[in-house]
Amino acid sequence: MSNTFGRLLCITTFGESHGPAIGCVIDGFPPGLEITAEEIRDELMRRATGQSRWTSQRREEEDVQILSGMFEGRTTGTPIALVIYNTDARSKDYSKIAAQFRPGHADYTYHHKYGIRDYRGGGRSSARETAMRVAAAALARKWLKSHLGVEITGWLAQIGEEVCDAHFDPEVINTNPFFCPDAGRVPELEDYMKRLWKSGDSVGALVKARATGVPVGLGAPVYAKLDGDLAAAMMSINAVKGVEIGAGFNSVSQLGTEHRDEITPEGFLSNHAGGVLGGISSGQPVEVAVAFKPTSSLRLPGRTVDVSGDPAEIITTGRHDPCVGIRAVPIVEAMLALTIMDHVLLHRAQCGDVPPQRPLIPT
Repeated sequence: MSNTFGRLLCITTFGESHGPAIGCVIDGFPPGLEITAEEIRDELMRRATGQSRWTSQRREEEDVQILSGMFEGRTTGTPIALVIYNTDARSKDYSKIAAQFRPGHADYTYHHKYGIRDYRGGGRSSARETAMRVAAAALARKWLKSHLGVEITGWLAQIGEEVCDAHFDPEVINTNPFFCPDAGRVPELEDYMKRLWKSGDSVGALVKARATGVPVGLGAPVYAKLDGDLAAAMMSINAVKGVEIGAGFNSVSQLGTEHRDEITPEGFLSNHAGGVLGGISSGQPVEVAVAFKPTSSLRLPGRTVDVSGDPAEIITTGRHDPCVGIRAVPIVEAMLALTIMDHVLLHRAQCGDVPPQRPLIPT
């Protein structure tokens, strides 16, 4: 049913936005990693709602429980089951629109595909599901850092027409509710969000992420391209409408002499390829940019139809993000980590007998 991500590191998520719980099973994770539920929860709280006035005010405790796959604080190599019980769902907020389709949401397509729809917060199609990706990625991120030195950083690059990373300081990202790398822009973003909130409308965002320390050789030239899997992973996130690797769509206006990332004995002179050449990692930082659409749940009236096909006016009440891209930063980081770790395991499985190749240039 397409609820599993990955080839060797397989993450299967389950649960609905307003169901009793959400969870995941992580299969294929290597044994021996030390990790606690508290460490996983720390990552979850970066994604959680209710952390600032600029996100949905749903306040989940995110008390993750490890049900299996651990012994004496270490992963055992067997399936790891994680579960979080929902504690702050308000299903009554959706009772008035149970028979209507919210424009811009999965309601209409979900109804036609399955013939039955959980209208409470979107059910399975809700962004609540992404909490389990972040939980699973907490393990992947720690393994990648401890075994390979891979570091993953995500940030909010743009919200609406407001560019957020013209000045980039990675130390600032986790000190403000916007994941903005420019401390000077934070007050301006707060004013922008105040005006947006007052208007009742929403706006899209651009989230960027970078993985450094990625070894050379991950991926494959055709159907298991690292950038291809990254694009699919990012497009699986709710509300994503575009993905760029490296220069992305700016490549269209570049000349070949600019884009080709010339190589010297001292290293690459640029990274327009985003750390991937021919589907295989080059050892440079892997860079991805992800475009998020504006939130479709609005208190402003809009036109729709009901389950009988009759015209209707819809107003979505309840607690919603005026910009889903703000909370998406940890989710983009999570999918980047899970994809890279899956490819590390794939590379080890196929090329374990190939002598390690010393990089010819600094990475």
